[in-house]
Parts: sequence; C-alpha cells; structure tokens
Amino acid sequence: YYSLGTPGAHCPRRRRCGIVRGMRAKLLALSACVVGVATASDVAPARVLSGHAKGVNAVAFSRDGRILASGSADTTVKLWDLATGTETRTLHGHDEAVRSVAFSPDGSMVASGSYDSLRLWDASSGKGRDLGGSPKKINGVAFSPDGRILAAGGGDGAVTLWDVATGKGAGQIRGHAPSVFAVAFSPDGKALASGCGNAVEIWDPATGEELRPPLRGHDDTVRSVRFAPDGKALASGSWDKTIKLWDPATGLEVRVFRGHGKAVEGIAFSPDGRFLASGSWDKTVKVWDVSSGAEVRTFPGHTATVFGVAFSPDGKTVASGSWEGPVNLWDLSAAP
Repeated sequence: YYSLGTPGAHCPRRRRCGIVRGMRAKLLALSACVVGVATASDVAPARVLSGHAKGVNAVAFSRDGRILASGSADTTVKLWDLATGTETRTLHGHDEAVRSVAFSPDGSMVASGSYDSLRLWDASSGKGRDLGGSPKKINGVAFSPDGRILAAGGGDGAVTLWDVATGKGAGQIRGHAPSVFAVAFSPDGKALASGCGNAVEIWDPATGEELRPPLRGHDDTVRSVRFAPDGKALASGSWDKTIKLWDPATGLEVRVFRGHGKAVEGIAFSPDGRFLASGSWDKTVKVWDVSSGAEVRTFPGHTATVFGVAFSPDGKTVASGSWEGPVNLWDLSAAP
C-alpha cells in the first residue's frame, strides 16, 4: 500500500510515494485529454457567420444539417448555407427583435417568434405569413415531431398551439406564470414542456391538461427547456447559473450541471443524447456529459452573452448566437 497524498514522516518509502504521486498526475492529465476539456482562450470557432446588424438570440439547424437559421435583434431571420458559410436569404417581416427560431421536422418551413408577431416562412422561397392573433412578446417556438402543430410561448402567460397547414389556432394552454420563456415537445409528441418563472411545467398538448405538478428546484427564471432525443430526460437552463436534468416520468431531479459563472440562456442536446450544450451570460459555450454531469468542453470565443445554441444533426458542430452579432460554429471533433 502506498499513500497518494503528500508523503510525511510517517511514510517509510518517500521515493516510492513520490513515484506513485507522479504517476497519478500523469493519469489525471491523460484523463483530461481523453475527456476533451478545452478552456484555453485561444480556442477559435471553425467558422464565423457574420451579417446580422445586431445580436443573435436564437439558432436552429435544418434536419439535413445543410442550413442554419438565425434570429436577431435586427428584426430579421437569416438562412445560411453551411457548406460555404454564405448567407442565402434574409427574411424580413418582423418589426421587433426575433427571439426564437425553429425548423419544421421536414426542413420546409421556419418559424420565428418576436415581440410583435409569430411568422411561418417557406425555407426555399423565403415567403412568409403572419399567424394572426398570436400571443404578444413571443419568447419560444417549437414544432411538434410530426410538424403539424406549432407551439408558441409568450408574455401573456400562455402557450398557444397552431395548426401549421391552416394557420389557425389549435388550442391554448394557460396556468403559467406571467411569461413563458421556452417550449419543447417530447419526441413522441405526447408532452409539451414549458419554462415559466422558476419552474418547468409538462402538459398534454392534445387536452391542455397538466401531466404532473410543476418541476421546481431552480432559484431563478427558467430560460430554456429541451427533451432528450429518447424522451427519457428533460433539461432546463436558468438564470440561477445552472442546468437541471429531470426525469419527466417521475418529475424527479436527476442531475445539476454547474460551471457557468453567470445566467444560463440556451441549451441543446446532441442528437445521440450523450451531450448537452449551453450558452451563458458569462460569454461561453459549454458542452456537458449528460450521464456524469461533467463539463467536457468550454468555448470562450464570444465577447457578449450567448443566447442560443444548437447541435448539428451529425453531432459534430455546435452553433452559438451571441449579443455581439455573429454566429459561431464550433467543431467538436477537433482536438481541444
């Protein structure tokens, strides 16, 4: 037996203790390399998409990974060709900052939410339509997995559902705090999560009934919610600087991710559900191991609050939108 601590007078074999301690340090260094923790200030994005005149609040990949949508405080939505890094289209129609964007599951449409309206856009032609009667101050939008329903959470404390084909209202879910900041469908479409106040609520989108009591545990406003790809976990990001992982079946808190120095805004699961990305007021993007809660990558390349994050469909890239304007693309396959 050899002590791994600092050898003292009680240790009769100081030299051997020192060797073991040295081996331990090497093993820890090797572990860090395997995990891939990257916090160096010289870590640069693989690509920077510049074009918005103001900060970017939201980003979303098309299902085939070829197009990225970004919503900005400059009131526009931009579509980017990721093969070339070029802007392919700018969608004009909002009068106020765009707070959220989402691609339909088949990639044919883009939804955007703003403080002035909710709009649906044809991703190919760029033609848009305003969904009249939508709630004010829309903070979050999400398509159902089959693409038939669009959910929007807003400042009126309700989640409004829309029939995508007809553009008509399909229902409204009330019972929230004054504002709903985020919405997300479960992969099977049978549950709809919403972030409001310090809690996460889970609803049946077909009936509007609450499936379980609110998930409480955050100490500040919940700004983002996401279901894991298999639907067995639900994550929430909060201004309390943490991300929480919940079991949506039981409502129990499974894990807490701590490491951001300031409020958490956007979160996103990797397609295989193994990793979780987050953006924060601390100007960083972090990537976490879902099973252990360990922070495995940190990208510090932004100079302002990171509001939106998204994983590419192949899981190799994280896109992040920040208040400074450009969208950064981070290559997760690159050595840290």
